[in-house]
Amino acid sequence: MVIARRTFVALLVTFIASAVQAQDRFITVASTTSTEQSGLFGYLLPTFEKKTGIQVRVVALGTGQALDLARRGDADVVFVHAKAAEEKFLAEGEGVKRFPVMFNDFVLIGPKSDPAKIAGSKDILDALKKIQSTQAPFVSRGDRSGTHMAELDLWKASGIDLDKAKGPWYRDTGQGMGPALNTAASMNAYLLADRGTWLAFKNRGDLAILVEGDKRLYNQYGVMLVNPDKHPTVKKDLGQTFVDWLVSPEGQQAIAGYKIGGEQLFFPNAGQAGV
Repeated sequence: MVIARRTFVALLVTFIASAVQAQDRFITVASTTSTEQSGLFGYLLPTFEKKTGIQVRVVALGTGQALDLARRGDADVVFVHAKAAEEKFLAEGEGVKRFPVMFNDFVLIGPKSDPAKIAGSKDILDALKKIQSTQAPFVSRGDRSGTHMAELDLWKASGIDLDKAKGPWYRDTGQGMGPALNTAASMNAYLLADRGTWLAFKNRGDLAILVEGDKRLYNQYGVMLVNPDKHPTVKKDLGQTFVDWLVSPEGQQAIAGYKIGGEQLFFPNAGQAGV
């Protein structure tokens, strides 16, 4: 009887330990709204989770907010798209190593009526100058996201000082890509969007892609493990497993396989130097 009880207790302890361990096999990934709202994570994560048994909980924010979340130790991995901000994160000792994962591009969306007369241009800087000079409505995410940072860099490169040029024509939303697109659709306004979210977006109204193909619109994504030496709560092994899978041949093939309407949204480029 005593032996039976001991065996039962031992089995119960083993079961509870296994259950706790299973519940603990998850990581938190701070990422961008573009990877979430484009549907990429919904496509990739079931494959990764089935292979590894590691559940991925995504917190989708603008790149700046995602990096800040990681700085607080509230994420295990960051997967974002603003190289300068990512390198600053590493220089601060917040991340272990940056790995390029994939790229897509930004596109300038606008109303088909095109009051600034920019449709078909491949010069994003000239297009922005025309939008500003005509005071045509423009919607900005205004949320420190990778897309917002890229937009600000483009305005600067065009020679326009936004602080002086802003007026009723320029609308800061402080929101993610989806809500910004909804605002632009309701206002018949121009905005900069990542192609992936645009392709997945349904409420297009009278909007269309008007400017694309400029090399300045290139959009690179990188992934980093948050530094466990600085943040002891980081799940180093589980997080690194996710990073390694993204840049592995299997992960890269999965990224390439994600399409909407037969159009590929992201292009894997792990291991490519200088991106």
